[in-house]
Amino acid sequence: MDVHVRDLRYFVAVAEELSFTRAASDRLFVSQPTLSKQIRQLELSFRTALFERDRRTVTLTTAGKALLPHARQLIEQWEGAQRAVVDAVATQDTTLTVGFQTSIGRGLIPAVTATMEKLLPGWRLQFHQITWADPTVGLTSSDVDVAIAWLPIPTSGDFSQKVITREDRWVALPTNHHLANRPVISFEDLADEPFIALPTTAGALREFWLGNDRRRTPARIAATAKTADETFEAVASGLGIVLLSAGNAEIYKRENVTCRPVTGLSPSELAVVWRTRDHREAVRVFIDACCLCMTACS
Repeated sequence: MDVHVRDLRYFVAVAEELSFTRAASDRLFVSQPTLSKQIRQLELSFRTALFERDRRTVTLTTAGKALLPHARQLIEQWEGAQRAVVDAVATQDTTLTVGFQTSIGRGLIPAVTATMEKLLPGWRLQFHQITWADPTVGLTSSDVDVAIAWLPIPTSGDFSQKVITREDRWVALPTNHHLANRPVISFEDLADEPFIALPTTAGALREFWLGNDRRRTPARIAATAKTADETFEAVASGLGIVLLSAGNAEIYKRENVTCRPVTGLSPSELAVVWRTRDHREAVRVFIDACCLCMTACS
């Protein structure tokens, strides 16, 4: 019987949350049907039920309780093996991969690159764009070493973050929109407008950029976009509007799109994010350089 570490992660998440919904959305970033399917396959592998569930509650069976400590231990051992391999590769690798979802701009990258070259000669930065569908900006999959990310990100102990700048939220509208001529727009006036949304797997970040933290009822969704470019193409074509940071209003300036400041919203936060257990010097230098460079630029 072969069981994947992924299946054990799914099992432990449900066992700790005692909720398929919370485990899927808050811990694993997968759909609930996908999670349920994997748990059923795991139960078939063991030929016994691991959970007792009805419409309201989820509890561990006797078999599930017996499996839980071993599943945790196996996951921890596998993570230890991964770290050992990463550390071994890191002694020879001099490339730090940086994940991002929107253009970083703000003069940050040239300044950080210069700092890295000074403090860690021979190291280079490599940039990898991640779609909005991944709320951890490539950190969970290990596609990147660090990320420049808009908050919020998942709040598990796997990740650490430092805010490097705060910017007011603006709105991008088609240039022929009836509100486009206003110098400043109240968020209340946008409440009934159709919005371009991030994918549902973006979780809390999707809710933030829809302004649902300031609404009585959820936003009306006109379309979903996986990248910033898709988002602004949808706005330019008149499908809907989108909230964005003040700095990105300048970066993504284009024909047929007008950006305006919005009142009644909390500011957005851009942060450097990394895996908490990654203690490599290059990661620390990158984090410090981001914070110092944004302080110098502000």
